[in-house]
Amino acid sequence: MTSATQQTTHDEGQEEQTLASPVCSYNEWDLLEEVIVGIVDDASFPPWHECLPPVLPPGQLDTFRANAGRPFPAERIEAARRDLEEFVHILEAEGVDVRRPQPIAQRTTYSTLDWMSTGMYAAMPRDALLVVGTDIIECPMAWRSRYYESLAYRPLLKEYFHAGARWSAGPKPELTDAQYDPDWTDEHPDQGTRLVVTEFEPTFDAADFTRCGRDIIAQMSNVTNAFGIEWLQRHLGDEYRIHVFEFADAHPMHIDATLVPLAPGKLLINAERVPEVPELFKGWDVLEAPQPIIPDEHPLYMTSKWINMNILMLDEERVMVEREDEPMIQALKGFGLTPIPCRFRNFNSFGGSFHCATLDVRRRGTLQSYF
Repeated sequence: MTSATQQTTHDEGQEEQTLASPVCSYNEWDLLEEVIVGIVDDASFPPWHECLPPVLPPGQLDTFRANAGRPFPAERIEAARRDLEEFVHILEAEGVDVRRPQPIAQRTTYSTLDWMSTGMYAAMPRDALLVVGTDIIECPMAWRSRYYESLAYRPLLKEYFHAGARWSAGPKPELTDAQYDPDWTDEHPDQGTRLVVTEFEPTFDAADFTRCGRDIIAQMSNVTNAFGIEWLQRHLGDEYRIHVFEFADAHPMHIDATLVPLAPGKLLINAERVPEVPELFKGWDVLEAPQPIIPDEHPLYMTSKWINMNILMLDEERVMVEREDEPMIQALKGFGLTPIPCRFRNFNSFGGSFHCATLDVRRRGTLQSYF
């Protein structure tokens, strides 16, 4: 069989697999057809743990210590819920099928052989689940408070599997004390970024990866280690290439407020964290994200103001953006995109925005190389 015939046979097989699966997404910009949107039901502060200081805003450390295991303020939960409902309404009006996770009790104590914890929320499906092609992967997350978070999505996972999708899961981590650096500090920036997770076992959040067809961009962070990235590369096989980049971020956790591919040849960056665009993106048009304008008095429990970069592409032109973020709206317009404004600042308080709050289950496209 010639190589051309082999490639044709491979492409036909891939197309048949794609048509048979309800889950299929290869990048961040193909036409969005189905999406999971998170919920804030029973959202709670996690129990205090050494993994928190490396990623929390400095002004929130005392808040998390004082409220460990308690619910977030009811008025903030309700305001975020209203934002989510507006978001869902807009997505449906744009022709996207929207699915929601099942609420689970977040303040019920659970335990392993080594530790006890309560949960946090099911607001950010982008963290807990990773879609690569027709495979939907449960991630081995590094926070004990997120150990059972994927259970909120189990009814959907089972439905997708029965309808033809692949369903995988990373190795369930023990999350013993050996997983964390007890001496973590950021007092010596000249020595490089120090991460709180060790290489004891593989851990990763899906939000530390961004998909560009056959090429997947990744970073190591305070929840994603090299062991986890290696596991994912082996799991995906030779059809995909994972590129690991290090950015100028002393407290890395999730890549989607640092480097955001918008469409083939278009890249949004945080210039403070990406002083030099990776060589992989040579020839791409690059947009530096405008300075965020979130007021200082607005509570951001688990994120910086750069959450304004956490946009969601509905296709290569339409993009969801926070309604009050006029600088970002104008920047995206000037970059040839069509912003769709949505109120989302109250949801931002919980550590994410449009990209974090979603998992693009199905986009209309095929596996390609863009580099």
